[in-house]
Amino acid sequence: MEINRGNRVQGIREIVLINDLHQQGLSISAIARKVGCDRKTVKKYIERGLEAPCYGPRAARASVLEPYTAYLTERVAAFPDLSGRRLLREIRKLGYKGSYSTLKPFLREVRPPTRTQFERRFETPPGQQAQVDFAEFTVEFTDEPGVTRKVWLFSMVLGHSRWLWGRFVSSQNLQSVMRCHIAAFDAMSGSPEHILYDRMKTAVIGEDEAGVVTYNTSLVALLNHYGTVPRACQPYRAKTKGKVERPFRYIRQDFFLARTFRNIDDLNAQFDLWRTGIANPRTHATTLRIVDEAFAEEQPNLKPLPAIPYDAVLTVERRVSHEGMISVAGNYYSVPDTTRKCVLEVQNHTHEVRIFEDGVLIASHPILEGKNQRRVDPAHRKAPPIQCKKPETTRGIARRSLDFYGAVGERMATQGAHQ
Repeated sequence: MEINRGNRVQGIREIVLINDLHQQGLSISAIARKVGCDRKTVKKYIERGLEAPCYGPRAARASVLEPYTAYLTERVAAFPDLSGRRLLREIRKLGYKGSYSTLKPFLREVRPPTRTQFERRFETPPGQQAQVDFAEFTVEFTDEPGVTRKVWLFSMVLGHSRWLWGRFVSSQNLQSVMRCHIAAFDAMSGSPEHILYDRMKTAVIGEDEAGVVTYNTSLVALLNHYGTVPRACQPYRAKTKGKVERPFRYIRQDFFLARTFRNIDDLNAQFDLWRTGIANPRTHATTLRIVDEAFAEEQPNLKPLPAIPYDAVLTVERRVSHEGMISVAGNYYSVPDTTRKCVLEVQNHTHEVRIFEDGVLIASHPILEGKNQRRVDPAHRKAPPIQCKKPETTRGIARRSLDFYGAVGERMATQGAHQ
């Protein structure tokens, strides 16, 4: 605006000077030399008199983002919560050469407005705290078209470095929680001093009038094995777990939306690639540090893993069905056809189901995810009985071996000799 105004003032001065020199009797060529402009321009201003020049707006320069605005508008309309970084990666694959700062103003224009609230941030020293929670996702696997399923993402985030680990599971039961804890500790090669939980049922059983929290004894036993303790966030203060809850929004926007998955194994495989290739190598928006680099500094402060892996045992009794199956946590596992007893002892380990008859191990199965899943060990089913072949016949007459006819001939000869 100021540049246009300056050009306008300068133009008016030139017009006044040209007309003044013309009135003094100078020729057009002399005026052009004195003012320093073209003769045609001098002639034009003399013919117009003291009319102020008009300057139109400058032609807008083409933006490097212009070829991708339609694609971006369509993506934001279909998935309003897609992150800017995710969209930047997508259009770069289409040929975009510009920067993220060029993309951000456009996304602010096309996104629906959101309200933000001020929150107080709590930081923890290295190795002191991790936060754990579940988030629900709805997915339709391509292996089961038309079937919508609910899955839950178990997530553990280290409070200091914001290092993220997670796994999608079909159930929030205790076995899933314990397996995820063990896998997370293995991935970080250690454990924090304490873990902060929301009031999830598999962690917090209850609280008395004095405010004493009762934790799940099986989970406490697992945490004791790794040298860490559980802590529950204050009631109605889930924001104290913001370090694990905010990443759920980031995961949904930057990873989950606008993707397809064959099954839950494929979902976890893609998530691991995204977590190790994008989420943890990124610069965290709050700490302004690269997450993996911050984790490398935090990891030595974690407690070392125990020498013996944790292997919890929960022993129960289960009745064998008429199909030779037993039910454990909503799933079904086979027992051998030679099983005699109708009630068997079942040991629930963190990664395996073991079945005993009179103290003898007769079957073992990897734990199935979800509900109403079945696993039949082929070795548990007897092979079908061997069918005896009928003698071959020719035109309805049984074909016998030559040995048979030889034996009959010898018998007849013997009988004739006796007669």
